[in-house]
Amino acid sequence: ITPYGINYTQLAIFCLIWGFGGAFISLALSRIMAKWMMGVKVIDPNTRDNTERWLLETVQRLARKAELPAMPQVGYYNSPDANAFATGPSASRALVAVSSGLVTRMSRGQVEGVLAHEVSHVANGDMVTMTLVQGVVNAFVMFIARVIAYAVSSNVRDEMRFMVQFATTIVLEIALSFLGLIVVAWFSRLREFRADAGGARLAGRENMIGALQALQSTVALAQREEHASIAAFKISGKAGGFARLFATHPPLAERIRRLQSASR
Repeated sequence: ITPYGINYTQLAIFCLIWGFGGAFISLALSRIMAKWMMGVKVIDPNTRDNTERWLLETVQRLARKAELPAMPQVGYYNSPDANAFATGPSASRALVAVSSGLVTRMSRGQVEGVLAHEVSHVANGDMVTMTLVQGVVNAFVMFIARVIAYAVSSNVRDEMRFMVQFATTIVLEIALSFLGLIVVAWFSRLREFRADAGGARLAGRENMIGALQALQSTVALAQREEHASIAAFKISGKAGGFARLFATHPPLAERIRRLQSASR
């Protein structure tokens, strides 16, 4: 934005750099941050612990079946919640981690289904894909907010123009970012369905369905016990109405129905 109007090319470049820059910095640091924030212990390839050895060998087998370019790091952390996640800047530098709560509450077949789901996320490149989606949303929000703010401020007195433009930009960025969350969440739900299908191919449909059913039981128990922490995994998707638009995971019942329908 210049004294003579908007230079749309320069504004677009600025928004793209800032929009994608932050998203890719977060992606680059995702594996390090996940280990630090969740207290993840990367399993030693020479471990003698039976559970850790089984987790390591299972992920290795699934990674080979998914034809990953490199073996993901396998992590384990202490938490009563049934939780698992995959992260990392690329398929060659990924981390698959599970909680102690998940391992103790599920059978090995069900845990394999969860691991297959996470390995499928890595194979599908979901971490990079979601970063690109977030980057596009960030850049779009910044660009549109500034264009509208310039149009609004051009109709006020010179001495008020900067303040009006600044305030309008902030308000619009907040409002548009809120709407952008809906787009990102919608795309995330699509990737979850795809990871479920990939998990079924890698570990078997029954193991994948069994894993989701076990998670469903865990969520129901946690809700009866009023454990808010289970929502952090976002596996239940029980939000209704308007709130459901912001859910990054589809309802477990819907995920199970899709897998059961595909097997017929």
